[in-house]
Amino acid sequence: MKAFVVDKYKKKGALRLADMPEPRMGANDVLVRIQATAINLLDSKVRDGEFKLFLPYRPPFILGHDLAGTVVRVGANVRQFKAGDEVYARPRDHRIGTFAEFIAVDAADVALKPASLSMEQAASIPLVGLTAWQALVEVGKVKPGQKVFIQAGSGGVGTFAIQLAKHLGATVATTTSAANIHLVKSLGADVVIDYKTQDFEQVLSGYDLVLNSQDAKTLAKSLNVLKPGGRLISISGPPDVPFARSLGLNLFLRFVMRMLSRGVLKKAKSRGVEYSFLFMRAEGQQLAQIARLIDSGVIRSVVDKVFPFAQVGDALAYVETGRAKGKVVVKVAD
Repeated sequence: MKAFVVDKYKKKGALRLADMPEPRMGANDVLVRIQATAINLLDSKVRDGEFKLFLPYRPPFILGHDLAGTVVRVGANVRQFKAGDEVYARPRDHRIGTFAEFIAVDAADVALKPASLSMEQAASIPLVGLTAWQALVEVGKVKPGQKVFIQAGSGGVGTFAIQLAKHLGATVATTTSAANIHLVKSLGADVVIDYKTQDFEQVLSGYDLVLNSQDAKTLAKSLNVLKPGGRLISISGPPDVPFARSLGLNLFLRFVMRMLSRGVLKKAKSRGVEYSFLFMRAEGQQLAQIARLIDSGVIRSVVDKVFPFAQVGDALAYVETGRAKGKVVVKVAD
């Protein structure tokens, strides 16, 4: 099969189109013919080796974290899927590889794709949908009437999280550029801040939850818009000890994560708020719930561009510019 592989970790590392063997299946796996995948900044970070301390992929490896496609075969223990099912998924860590024609995925990570979406639209959902779900529903436990600040509202996570937060009954604030104000308002944002001309720290106050996806400076400012007892959930770091513990990392790496998060935890404690780092995990049952919301019209996919499979490298470079509105998708096959 054809696949895009990383030969070695390096900054701005190159992807190579290669012939790879068909994936080997386990008893709990489904073999999926991938029809579409999506590009995430996570792909760049994994390619460049930024996460190799706790995601030590051994080059050469196939990159890619999102898929939509059709089940070809199922393992001996799989009962919930059959050949011909149209599915979508974010394969679990250490088993990624969606920049390819086929992949074997643990059935627990897979869900039937939303019937109302095309393969390209469905491929745009898994990673950002699970990130938003786990931040707002699982960790944040957002309730009606709460105030939620979602940074970078026109990005992949932002476009999904705004819609989910509104569905949960929250008042939603976000940041974006002037060109994307109409987009984020159409998704449900109540308060829109033009980050080029306004300082969100001067506009927002008394928020229950912040979903941080930006740099350390923005993270520090975000603590100041929370009310006492509020929570800041960051998907861009710094990682903390509970995250290290959840991965079963050794004592040295737990110490490293403690040092990385010490500053923000100290600031959070002084303000009477909570800080937690979120690195989303694969979860097919949550994708099934998300599919129901999409098919009922609560959430829509936002796709900026669709690239052909041969242009995965160009698609990744486009995402790295930071200008994409919603998700960038790659069509792998018809």
